[in-house]
Amino acid sequence: MPTVHRKPFGHAPGQSETDLWTLESGTGVRAEILTYGGVLHSLTVPDTAGTPGPVVRSLPALDDYTDKNPYFGAIVGRYANRIAHGRFTLDGTTHHIPANDRGHALHGGPDGFHTRVWEAAADRTDTEAVLRLTLHSPDGDMGFPGALDVTATYTLDTTGTLALEYTAVTDRPTVVNLTNHAYLNLGADDILGHTLQVDADHYLPVDATSIPEGPPAPVTGTPFDLTTPQPIRSALSRPHPQLALAGGGFDHCWVLRDAAPGTLRRAARLTAPGDRRTLEVWTTEPGVQVYTANQLDGAFTDGTGRRHERHGSLCLETQHLPDSPNRPAHPSTVLRPGETLRSRTEWRFPHLGAQENRLRPSTAP
Repeated sequence: MPTVHRKPFGHAPGQSETDLWTLESGTGVRAEILTYGGVLHSLTVPDTAGTPGPVVRSLPALDDYTDKNPYFGAIVGRYANRIAHGRFTLDGTTHHIPANDRGHALHGGPDGFHTRVWEAAADRTDTEAVLRLTLHSPDGDMGFPGALDVTATYTLDTTGTLALEYTAVTDRPTVVNLTNHAYLNLGADDILGHTLQVDADHYLPVDATSIPEGPPAPVTGTPFDLTTPQPIRSALSRPHPQLALAGGGFDHCWVLRDAAPGTLRRAARLTAPGDRRTLEVWTTEPGVQVYTANQLDGAFTDGTGRRHERHGSLCLETQHLPDSPNRPAHPSTVLRPGETLRSRTEWRFPHLGAQENRLRPSTAP
C-alpha cells in the first residue's frame, strides 16, 4: 500500500522551515520532494532485475539548493524557459521581468518559484500517495501582473507512475508556464549511452542567446530527428550549428505533434544502456525542452560525492513554448480571471510492468 511521510530538511534563509516528503508506491518506487522549490529531490526506481536505483540527480543539502544552481529538480515559474529581453505586452501594457540569462528572463527571473517554500498537504489511498503543494505569488511578483495561486500535486501510484499536475488561478490577466527541471539519468555514468525518442516532427531553432529565431523547423535530416529512438551520443556527434550554439548539445524545445488541448499523450521515451530502465514522459503540454546538461562542469555534487558533469544527465521539461508572450503564433500562455490553468505530466516506467509480467507465475496447465 502507498505511504507518505515527512521529516524536517532545514531552514531556508529568510523563509520558513522546509520539509522533505517521501512518497512510497508500495511496489518499489520512491519519490522524495522538498517544500523548498517543490524540488523532486530523488526518485528511486527498480531496474529489470529488481534492483532499486536513482533516476534523478540531486544536491546534498538545503544550502546547496538555496545557493545558485541550475534548477536541480525544481518547479520553475511563473514562466518556464525564456522571455526575450525580459519584457512582454499584455492587453496594451508592457511588463518587465528581471533579466537573469544573457539579457533575457529565464524560468521566472532570479527569484522565481524555484526559490520559494511551498505549503504542503499529504494524502494517500489504496492506490496512490499524494503530496499537494500550494504557493501564492502576489501581483507584481518578479514583474508579472496579477496575484497567482498555484497548486502542484505530486502523485505516485502502485504502478510506479509519478504524476505532477498543476492548476493556477489569477485575479488579473497574466502569463503562466510551469515545468519541473529534473535532471534524469536512468543508471549510467552519463546519458550519452541512453537512447532517446521525442514524439515531435518540429523543433525551435534558437539564436546565440537561446531565443527562438523563427518558426518551428522540421527535424528531418538533422540531429533533432528523434522520431525513432536514437543513441544520444550519435545525435550529439553530428555536426550542426544549432548544437554548437547550445554548447555542444541539446537545449531546444521540440514542438509535440498536434493534439486536442488537455490531451495526455507521450512526449518522449528514454532508455538506459542495456534496457535496464525505461522512462516515458507523458504530458498535456505542447512542447518539451530537451537539455543535455551542456553547462554542468562538476562543480555540483550529490549526497554521495558524485560530481554532476557535462552530459551526465538530461532534462525533459514539458512546457509551453519559449517566449510565447511575444509570439502570437505560439499556443497562448495567457491566463485570465475566471479561468483555471491545468497541466499534467507523468513519468511512466514501462519496464516495471514487463518485469511484473516476467515474475508472475504461469497459469498454464
